[in-house]
Amino acid sequence: MALLELGVAARFCRPANLPDRASPCNPRLGNEPAGATKRTQLSTTKLTRRVTIPELAARKGGQPIVVLTAYTAPIARLLDPHVDALLIGDSVGMVLHGMDDTLGVTLDMMVLHTQAVKRGSTRAAIIADLPFGTYQSSPQQAFDASAKLLAAGAQAVKLEGGRTMAATISFLVERGIPVMGHIGLTPQSLHTMGGFRVQGRDEAAAEKIIDDARAITEAGAFSVVIEGVMEPLARRITETIAIPTIGIGASADCDGQVLVTDDILGLTGDATPRFVQRYADLAATIDEAARKFADDVRARRFPGKAHIFFPKAAQ
Repeated sequence: MALLELGVAARFCRPANLPDRASPCNPRLGNEPAGATKRTQLSTTKLTRRVTIPELAARKGGQPIVVLTAYTAPIARLLDPHVDALLIGDSVGMVLHGMDDTLGVTLDMMVLHTQAVKRGSTRAAIIADLPFGTYQSSPQQAFDASAKLLAAGAQAVKLEGGRTMAATISFLVERGIPVMGHIGLTPQSLHTMGGFRVQGRDEAAAEKIIDDARAITEAGAFSVVIEGVMEPLARRITETIAIPTIGIGASADCDGQVLVTDDILGLTGDATPRFVQRYADLAATIDEAARKFADDVRARRFPGKAHIFFPKAAQ
């Protein structure tokens, strides 16, 4: 239990009680807050730095961690000021590429979208999913795939699986790759689960998920996503392990929450999961904008004189 109490934060963090020195968990100098504006006699410079993985690991039991998915630079730019981490999820296959599930997502796709999110953001931590088939066969395979995602701009990778993936997680962490776990409903295993079904309904299933959480904590994961489980189970796991839990369809008592951005923006149609809160209806906004554009083109109202170019003599 002592190992669990220490948790992964101890692996990454050093004491932050030295006011004049920076550390991974307390990189600020003096009393200057992260992202603060540094004022000098000559200039005013905005200091922007990314949230670090040790900082996320240290948030256990503190202010809830906010995570949203991002796949493109424009969306990353809009989300960046408001979230602690941007997740390039393999959900990109379903959300942007029209796939039925995440199983067809490739590492090349994840690299491309990770690069885009890195370009579009300056503050939020960047975490990228390892897609199906790029980490399950061996720890070395997982390292090779993870190295490509880190080279593309990710600060950490996320992989699905519990105790069966503990050795792989340990292998990656020992080689300098921070890992976020993912337990409960794991979409890459939808066929063995019989679809997207809530997990941990009976005591035996719940105990297995708890064991998964403990195993990946001991392996060195800095955080774990808990998806689609019964609320009491998610709360129990959060109280049991020493690393932050990020809930999605889990519990308000998790150490943070993650959702698919397109879901909260109302871009994914009516088949929205129960655990999603829709904060906008951009589908209706886009539909209306497209309709107005089409009407103006057909009526020859667009382009107007303000949108086209004339020789000076003809003006």
